[in-house]
Amino acid sequence: MSEAERVAVHDFPSQSLGRVVPYGIYDIADNHATVYVGQSADTGECAVDNLAHGCATELPVRYPGATRLLLHGDCGGSNGNRCRLWKHRLQEKIADRFGLEVTVCHLPTGCSQWNAIEHRGFSEISKTWAGCPLRDYETVLAYLRQTTSQTGLRVSAHLVTKVYQKGIEIPDTVMKALNLAEHAVCPRWNYTLRPRAARNPA
Repeated sequence: MSEAERVAVHDFPSQSLGRVVPYGIYDIADNHATVYVGQSADTGECAVDNLAHGCATELPVRYPGATRLLLHGDCGGSNGNRCRLWKHRLQEKIADRFGLEVTVCHLPTGCSQWNAIEHRGFSEISKTWAGCPLRDYETVLAYLRQTTSQTGLRVSAHLVTKVYQKGIEIPDTVMKALNLAEHAVCPRWNYTLRPRAARNPA
């Protein structure tokens, strides 16, 4: 019987080892989760950069020729419904860059437990690394990639080395330039961003 791994009694943030800022995306139809392991801050730009990586690498493989993207997300945090940076970067880096019509539906406040990435992705990830000290990035990535479930869940993991700045503000004039349409039902939580080239053909 192997001996349990020794750990420190108390755990403190380490400047030398770094921090882990995970951002997960779950494809409901394909039962596939992708987790981006950031090292700096969980910002709206970080969230959109991770989505953009998925649009560039995974979307063409699983859904070639897709013209629309539906995102379900929490109501707060880096992809919250009030985060201007999130909406601005979605316009620039997803809708405009890939020519996609992006519809976002936020779960109401207090309903994060129904977010699929939480109860179908991170719940299984938590089982995989339960009781295992996450001492470095390589260990975190290894456990993420080992995660599976009886229903066939697969998990991809990527290390994100970019440093993200906190506190970036998007002024009213820039927000007004977005090609954003709020939905008639729950407009604060549901909206669609369309490529600006479609609105202003040149």
